[in-house]
Amino acid sequence: MSNSQKVIVVTGASQGIGAEVVKAFRKLDYRIVATARSMKPSDDANILTVAGDIGDPATAQRVISEGVARFGRIDTLVNNAGIYIGKPFTEHTEQDFAAVMNVNVSGFYYVTQLAIAEMEKHSSGHVVSVTSSAVDRAIGGVYSVLAALTKGGLNAATKSLAIEYARKGIRVNAVAPGIIKSPMHAPQTHEALGAFHPLGRMGEMSDIADAILFLDSAPFITGEILHVDGGQSAGH
Repeated sequence: MSNSQKVIVVTGASQGIGAEVVKAFRKLDYRIVATARSMKPSDDANILTVAGDIGDPATAQRVISEGVARFGRIDTLVNNAGIYIGKPFTEHTEQDFAAVMNVNVSGFYYVTQLAIAEMEKHSSGHVVSVTSSAVDRAIGGVYSVLAALTKGGLNAATKSLAIEYARKGIRVNAVAPGIIKSPMHAPQTHEALGAFHPLGRMGEMSDIADAILFLDSAPFITGEILHVDGGQSAGH
């Protein structure tokens, strides 16, 4: 196993965009630490799987410590784990709020803190978070308050961390998707959801993986919120 192979942590990696990101980085010969609640073991010796709730500090600790023990370092962290609960604001329950905050905010905070601490040891690294273009432009009929509260917070944190760690060789960026064809959306809803985008269609999971790959290979980009949303954030 070559020491030149980079090591990437991907959260929410069991399905959807996360699984697509794992596949894309393995094609580039990255070693992967893949985590999700329902993560199953991999036959690939270059993929370490860690099952658990990423909002739990103990899970975040296991992800980073086991990744370092297995592969020696952490080069990139992709904060992909996230949940969306579509309800009118006044119908959200305490359980809804707690669930979204746990995954979207705690799931970012704990693992990012630990990953950056590892990256500091090598004076290099990259954090990419998957947020949402819904935080920039609200759309009538789309219930996005909790997404705006949590994913919008990640956009702001991305810029803050990018400045805090720039001189330490660590870059921090985000990808803000539109509505993506993933297991989250039933096929019969695709036409209606596609109409929310100026390009007239939903995005593909590969569009988000490609954007993350681009940012990871762009050493002069940090503090960027890259919208991959079919023009949604520009207007409608």
